[in-house]
Amino acid sequence: MYQTWWKVIAVLLVLSTLITGLLFDVPRLPIIHETIRNLYFHVPMWMGMLTVFVVSVFYSVKYLQTGKEEHDLAAVECVNTGLVFYTLGLLTGMLWAKYTWGEFWSGDPKQNSAAIAFLLYCAYLVLRNSIDEEQKRAKISAIYNIFAFPVMVVLIFVLPRMTDSLHPGSGGNPAFGKYDLDNGMKLAFYPAMLGWSFIALWIATLRYRIRLIENKKNAI
Repeated sequence: MYQTWWKVIAVLLVLSTLITGLLFDVPRLPIIHETIRNLYFHVPMWMGMLTVFVVSVFYSVKYLQTGKEEHDLAAVECVNTGLVFYTLGLLTGMLWAKYTWGEFWSGDPKQNSAAIAFLLYCAYLVLRNSIDEEQKRAKISAIYNIFAFPVMVVLIFVLPRMTDSLHPGSGGNPAFGKYDLDNGMKLAFYPAMLGWSFIALWIATLRYRIRLIENKKNAI
């Protein structure tokens, strides 16, 4: 868990994305123009979010199996980190929407579903803070987290595809990868997806280690 090789790779991948993403040519598309470069940041934020949310579900299952406190801590810190990347994904999406759809929030089904899923995970944190007894809090939180993840996936990736939406890949609109993601963009996009996922895991690991240290100090 504390090995450093993947952290070095994460930094190198993100740095390479900043260079290739900002300097390499991009397709000249109507309306989108240079804003397509946001693809290198908006989508990787969602990937980082999904990565740590998946890990959080894994540790929630592990907690229900073992009852170990460290598994509960790992799950909640992954959710905390995921919400940071969730927020960055929403903000970069709103910025992109301003330049392509004309306003930051247009009530598009994709935006509304993402907002509902965000509140779903905020409710997870509210639930934890509302329960005083540690084991009860950890158990209920683990169960909630396990069920929240598939609901979030449905809200963000399934429902928008079933209705009219301006968002690429939803409501009959083709995704960028199908028609517009040329070889030059792939050199920046795929490293960004991997790099920011590693960064998310790194942040979650740091938060987990800090929580362990704090708990040890409180126990003394």
